[in-house]
Amino acid sequence: MATQQVSTSKRGCLARLKGVYRSLNPAEKKVSDYILAYPEEVIGLSITEVAENSKASEATVVRVSQLVGYQGFQELKIMLAKDLGSFFAEIPEEIKRGDSMSEVTAKVLQTNIQAIRDTLDVLDVGEMERTVKAISNARRADFYGVGASGIVALDAQSKFLRINIESMAFIDPHLQAISAALLTKRDVAVGISHSGSTKDIVDSLSLAKSSGATVICITNHMRSPIAKISDIKLFTASREATFRSGAIASRIAQLSIIDVLFLGVLMSRYDSTVKSLEKTTEAVKTKRY
Repeated sequence: MATQQVSTSKRGCLARLKGVYRSLNPAEKKVSDYILAYPEEVIGLSITEVAENSKASEATVVRVSQLVGYQGFQELKIMLAKDLGSFFAEIPEEIKRGDSMSEVTAKVLQTNIQAIRDTLDVLDVGEMERTVKAISNARRADFYGVGASGIVALDAQSKFLRINIESMAFIDPHLQAISAALLTKRDVAVGISHSGSTKDIVDSLSLAKSSGATVICITNHMRSPIAKISDIKLFTASREATFRSGAIASRIAQLSIIDVLFLGVLMSRYDSTVKSLEKTTEAVKTKRY
């Protein structure tokens, strides 16, 4: 029998389960809870045993496997086995009251590192390539975010302007709506929301879509409202934690995706973008001592 080949883009089984968890029904959550609690045990179990242990049906086990991007339970087990070594190697501890500065420093940085590792596992390179192509060919690319995600939108604007890609960041909901209403089929709108449920961002992307723009999201949750309306979906995988260190890590993961998109667009239009980068670098030289 031939060995089953599994794409490395399907790594991050546990991160994927956490990404869809909030949108699962009660029976699906039972299966997900069991896999998340006993991942090493699940690898050696049959679908019948997992169904019995999680008090759900075999059909529910298959459905959960498919919801996170696998053909079935067997593929989920294969990817789970591949993930276990790296996933549990360094699980950052949560920050607790009384932690020393040394402990806080280590925990925050470890959480950020793990967020990038997990994001690498769940990120679909094909979707990244589609995003690079969409931005490269667009008349303009507008970025929407609020709160911490607004900072990421501003970073995107700064980067793409450096290589002469017309772009704007909108962190005010009213301005987002105005931008979205004026976009066309030649434009791109990128919404950034960790939860995927930020109403202002979802509303703005819906309006941009009705205007004909290509709609792209960067989110941590695979079955969120923002993912449902987006043409292209880019997923992060940061873990929630006490004292909002999870929110810090989510921003790091989002910024990393922007970095990759920026370099992807730069490489796709290398001659012109490098010239623009050289010009803009020269332009800001006088701003430094």
